[in-house]
Amino acid sequence: MTALFFEPGRAFAQSLDSNDPLKSFRDEFIISDPSLIYMDGNSLGRLPRRAIDRVNDVVNKEWGERLIRSWGEGWFSAPQRIGEKIGQLVGAAPGQVVVSDSTSVDLFKAVMAALDLLPERFKIVTDSFNFPSDLYVLQGCASLLNGKHIIQVVPSEDTITPDLPALYDAIDESTALVTLSHVGFKSGYLYDAAEITRRAHQAGALVLWDLSHSAGALPVSLDEWQADLAVGCTYKYLNGGPGAPAYIYVHRSLQEHMRSPIWGWFGDQRPFAFDLDYLPDAGIKRFQCGTPPILSMLAIEPGLDLLLEAGIHRLREKSMALSSYLIALFDTTLAPLGFVLGSPRQLEQRGSHVSIRHPEGYRINRALIEDLGVLPDFREPDNIRLGLAPLYTSYEDIYETIERIRSAVAGKLYLKYPAIRQKVT
Repeated sequence: MTALFFEPGRAFAQSLDSNDPLKSFRDEFIISDPSLIYMDGNSLGRLPRRAIDRVNDVVNKEWGERLIRSWGEGWFSAPQRIGEKIGQLVGAAPGQVVVSDSTSVDLFKAVMAALDLLPERFKIVTDSFNFPSDLYVLQGCASLLNGKHIIQVVPSEDTITPDLPALYDAIDESTALVTLSHVGFKSGYLYDAAEITRRAHQAGALVLWDLSHSAGALPVSLDEWQADLAVGCTYKYLNGGPGAPAYIYVHRSLQEHMRSPIWGWFGDQRPFAFDLDYLPDAGIKRFQCGTPPILSMLAIEPGLDLLLEAGIHRLREKSMALSSYLIALFDTTLAPLGFVLGSPRQLEQRGSHVSIRHPEGYRINRALIEDLGVLPDFREPDNIRLGLAPLYTSYEDIYETIERIRSAVAGKLYLKYPAIRQKVT
């Protein structure tokens, strides 16, 4: 990416938007209130217009008219078909990705399968930047296995960048699995997945990546990294809709050697034979289990098609430009007001969201949402996360967001909100 020349003022943001090669994709999404600035696409992507037509067709025609016949007319094969499209976005050759269950369930399946494959090893290595739900799943797996495994969570001193030397030191001949989030959910730190995977393999360990905060916003190269396993959600940058099913990747070389811990009829070799004994299907299909949620699964596909049309490398170029512009505005406008940057400054270490920190971050976030028409989100203890979804986030969105944050602090609008946390932040 060429360096972004920076000028203050709204006109500069508007000029960047007018020259944006991806600007037409913004019209592909529902923006019902043009005055509302949406900066939370890293938690829930906007609704693609095509998804409305797709869901209407599924409900009215495929369910309403075709009824159960639709299982043989595309529903039954949807987990593989949609998985192949995700595979194109995460650098996976065909036959290695399937859509199934939630991210936590897929993570559970991947962790248990990995530990089962290396029964002589007892250590799981992760770090404090991993998504907490992933850590809970790891703890549950260790408990189910009667405490045979230890989980080593490598801490970070600055809470922005991981302690990579300590992480590498933790990976040794006792390590069965290394599992990390490709992009950290708070700071947006982007890991060198190829190097970490290489070091884990040198020690004989398997590697599992959570792609929830990276897939759809930046290039992922699972096959090139020689990753063993990966999981990810579809409702963030993939724009699949709230609670949409997740996906699991299992490298082709491992598929016939791994056992999913959850055996269900969609993972069986002959599901409609209804045999009383389970026989796992070949390849990635064995990592399915129960009947998929068809309505939410088919709603994923239109967002994937948009990302494939845009091209992941163009999306990354814009994402980097958006975050660089945001940080330039941060330095001139928000840093003097007591904010500190909670994300890496190095471009190659940054995903597609930027965290800004302030002692009153929670109350400022409340003011943005309830008074100023900006929708970011808050993560403890003081992080306001600004998600940059390159398909629809504009440069003027960023300019206006920074201006509204400035007004929330300069005008002390946040003081009317209590510091007591709401249930959803």
